[in-house]
Amino acid sequence: MSAYRDEDPRLNGIKTKIRVVPNFPKPGIMFQDITTLLLDPKAFKDTVDLFVERYKGKNISIVAGIEARGFIFGPPIALAIGAKFVPLRKPKKLPGKVISQEYILEYGRDCLEMHVGAVEPGERALVVDDLIATGGTLGAAMDLLERVGAEIVECACVIELPELKPLHVLVEYTECCQ
Repeated sequence: MSAYRDEDPRLNGIKTKIRVVPNFPKPGIMFQDITTLLLDPKAFKDTVDLFVERYKGKNISIVAGIEARGFIFGPPIALAIGAKFVPLRKPKKLPGKVISQEYILEYGRDCLEMHVGAVEPGERALVVDDLIATGGTLGAAMDLLERVGAEIVECACVIELPELKPLHVLVEYTECCQ
């Protein structure tokens, strides 16, 4: 659930820059396209700044970004709050030794991987992605980090479709915004 609930005036600017593409990638899907947000430097900066304002001073040592769009928002957040960035990738994308977490999707199974040793027990982690849909990917990311002893502080997404906790999102999808 969105913690801001449109209280911050920057949220409307962010929300208006997210394009909704009907029937993509398949019929019935209302695709939330953040590429239009990235094309607007002010909206992109506002997005990162809102997250940084929330997480600065919370003793977070890891920002874990989920492939691929978590790689867009995660690194600038990590740099701004003084944390390391840990990429959570699809299978066979990371060289060297990895730890994996499989998860179930509506249409099958998938997997996230991270480097062995990237996260130490007791580190405080923020998980970042662009959108929360069913929660499967975020759940797998949290499971993966918890398996190596990290404490999940919160999950942060730009766009929310359903509810999942602990979660912080900037923009909640509504039919009126198409």
